[in-house]
Amino acid sequence: MSTILRRQVIRKCSGMDIPLVGFAAADRWNNPPFEPWVPEAFRPDRIFPETKTVIVIGFPVSLPVIDTAPSIWYHELYRTINTELDSCGYRLATFLTEKGYPSVSIPRDGYGSIGILKERPAAFFSHRHAAYCAGLGNFGVNNMLLTPEYGPRVRFTSVLTSAELPADPVLEDPLCIRCLRCARICPVHAVREENYPQGLTDKTACAIRSEELFNRSLSPCGCCIKVCPVGKDRGQYGREDMKMYDDKSPASAPYRRVRDHVRSYGSK
Repeated sequence: MSTILRRQVIRKCSGMDIPLVGFAAADRWNNPPFEPWVPEAFRPDRIFPETKTVIVIGFPVSLPVIDTAPSIWYHELYRTINTELDSCGYRLATFLTEKGYPSVSIPRDGYGSIGILKERPAAFFSHRHAAYCAGLGNFGVNNMLLTPEYGPRVRFTSVLTSAELPADPVLEDPLCIRCLRCARICPVHAVREENYPQGLTDKTACAIRSEELFNRSLSPCGCCIKVCPVGKDRGQYGREDMKMYDDKSPASAPYRRVRDHVRSYGSK
C-alpha cells in the first residue's frame, strides 16, 4: 500500500506541475550525517509528532530572471514561487489527510519578517535540510542546497505526513565544485570559503543586506545563487559560459544590458 500511495503522491505532484519531489523517513533526522546538525526541536517528529515521512517539493527559480538580481523581476518571481509552494504544500497535505493519513504543510518561510531574522537568523523548520534528507541535493559552500537540475536555484517546502512511504536515498556525491564564485561575489562577505557546514554563512550580515534590499523592493539578493555553475538549467538556457558574469569580458555585454535595463525600473 505504501508504494501505491507514494505513486499517487507523485501523480498528484505531477498534476500540480511540481518538478522536484523527494521522500525522507522522519527518523533520518536522528542520525546526523555531519555536525552541526539540525537541533532536536527543529526535527519533523518534534514539530508534528505523527510524522513518519517528510515529502519535499521544489520549484526552480528561472535562471534568466535571477541573472538580473537583485532586481524587481527576481523580487516578484520569488514572491510568486513562494505563493505556489504554500498552495501546493497545503493541497498535498489535504490530499493525504483525506486519504486517512493526517498531514500538515510547513510554510516555505517560518521567520515572520527580515527584521526578526536579523535577531534570530533561523526558521522553525529547515526545508534545505529536508531536501537533503529526501535525496534532492547536497550543500555547497554558499550554505545553499544544490540540486543536479537547478543548482541552488530552487525554492522548497515540506509536508509532514503520518503515512509511511518509501524513502529516497541521500545524494552522496558532492555537487559543489568549490569554484568559490559565491564567496567572491557576495557584497557583504557573508560566504566563507570553507566547505559546508564548517564554513556556514554569516546569516546576520545576509539578513541585514536582505532588509536593505526589501525596503527598495529588490529582495532577495540572489548573487551567490546566480553565479553557481552547477545545474542542468545552465544548459537549458545556453548560459554555461561563466564569463557572462565577468564585466570585463565581451561575453557579458548582452547580459549587462538586460540587467541594467531591468534594474532601472520598479524599485526605489
